[in-house]
Amino acid sequence: MSRDTTASLPTGLGRRDFLAAASVALSGGMAGCAGVFAEEGNQVNIAGSSTVFPVTEAIASAFSEENPTVNLSLSKTGTGGGFGNFFCAGRTDINNASRAIADAEIEQCGENDITPIEFQVATDALTVVVNPEADWVDCLTVDELHDIWRAGGAERWSDINEDWPDEEFELYGAATTSGTFDYFNEAVIGEEENHRSDYHATERDRTIVQGVQGSEYAMGYFGFSYYSENPNSIKALSIDDDGACVEPSIETAMSGEYTPLSRPLFIYVAKESLADSAVRDFARFYMERAATDLVSEVGYVPITEDQRDENVAKLDEAIAEVTE
Repeated sequence: MSRDTTASLPTGLGRRDFLAAASVALSGGMAGCAGVFAEEGNQVNIAGSSTVFPVTEAIASAFSEENPTVNLSLSKTGTGGGFGNFFCAGRTDINNASRAIADAEIEQCGENDITPIEFQVATDALTVVVNPEADWVDCLTVDELHDIWRAGGAERWSDINEDWPDEEFELYGAATTSGTFDYFNEAVIGEEENHRSDYHATERDRTIVQGVQGSEYAMGYFGFSYYSENPNSIKALSIDDDGACVEPSIETAMSGEYTPLSRPLFIYVAKESLADSAVRDFARFYMERAATDLVSEVGYVPITEDQRDENVAKLDEAIAEVTE
């Protein structure tokens, strides 16, 4: 297929070097800079969810070590931003997604002759965090969380519990283009009310970390991976959904105890892009590695071997259809 290649990145870098370089390289192209076109069949363009980004980044780094001639471009645009602006517009081959693709996005893809193929690649424990100095709170019920984050809800900590400080919340969370926002909104706010708009909204999860680190009265939410990178400078809250406080962790997400904030994570591959050998090879590599400790190392639950086999079978069927 013909794609708008926004930037190319030499592979063979270390994991964190790859992360930094890829973000700069592709985000510059997306901002309108002239991209460097790679040789046809030797380029993989990826955008989408910042939550799924650490998984894809880790797998891309491992892939680049074995395939140094393949150029990988990787950026955080948010799930919805990735679908709407890049994947369904034919500009990227793969979209990271922290929620399932929406009907309107499927329609947009169809209008541009893009066929999205869904693969679950991990499970996340969406995590609510506060400043370590917030020693008055270790657990919130889902109802309390709802009252804090709904439009017209609580304004001060003391609105939730009169024994807590009479101080206003300083709130940090996902932007509305984020799949994390969509999932949190569905799981916590519900259909009858709206997520509050008077909070610091961002696609940059590390901005949320910094905001919570900087204020005793702050609260934020994001994927577990970003908490696991900073366990000593921010505090994760347990969530009480059914009479018991459950900490967010790989183990509680895997067991199903951590509700309602455990969620599947996906990548979507454009079927038409599988005509390119680099995309085929990377997608197959991704499916294999998503069932390994590489995923747990970045703070998520790997898929099972059965899920891996289902993904590989689905991928092989799609490849056969575009290469026969």
